[in-house]
Amino acid sequence: MTKDTRSPRGQWPAPTGLILLSLIPLLAGAARLTELTGGAASTPQNARFLDSPVPVVTHIVSVTVFSLLGAFQFVPALRRRRVAWHRLAGRILIPAGLPAALSGMWMAAFYPHPPGDGAILVVLRLVFGAAMVAGLGLGIRGIVRRDFVQHGAWMTRAYAIGVGAGTQALVLIPQSMIFGSTDELSRAVFMGAAWVINLSVAEYVIRRRARPARNAVRPSTTASLLKEST
Repeated sequence: MTKDTRSPRGQWPAPTGLILLSLIPLLAGAARLTELTGGAASTPQNARFLDSPVPVVTHIVSVTVFSLLGAFQFVPALRRRRVAWHRLAGRILIPAGLPAALSGMWMAAFYPHPPGDGAILVVLRLVFGAAMVAGLGLGIRGIVRRDFVQHGAWMTRAYAIGVGAGTQALVLIPQSMIFGSTDELSRAVFMGAAWVINLSVAEYVIRRRARPARNAVRPSTTASLLKEST
């Protein structure tokens, strides 16, 4: 395992950015919970949540835990030097991530669709929700096999999908200004693009983590080749 040479302060921009990215949907979720528990009057916008509150409450609580706690897994000092903390956080993250993904898929499939949510967006939500579940499952398989590289890679991908709502909140601003908030095709395209953006960043992070390991292998490989040649 390579030592991270960055100062403690230099390790915090990534998790701080992830927490800030999650704040918009998390604040919206908190407002929704207040509405559900405060006896709000039924409107066309909230009727589906009042009629069936369990999935949305499950989704809000589990996504909040998954988004906030998961951000700290991107602090190298916590991940590498405080192994007990990393393991404890992982045992909370996976049980939070699975209901977050599954409740999101349930809502996409069975809740009445608000204006702007068409069939394409429903399919995208089901596809990316299933991908998140698969990522968590492969992350579990990696840790069971003690393949920590694959475990970290798949958990990073699952996290990228799980915090997609934060990126969607940003990309939907220009979408609504250009096309209108109820345009189904553009809304689906922009929301799908947000997931793709997150996964692209996740792949960059995964490849960047792999570089030190490859660099550590090269000297020994070179030495062995020189030895064989003599």
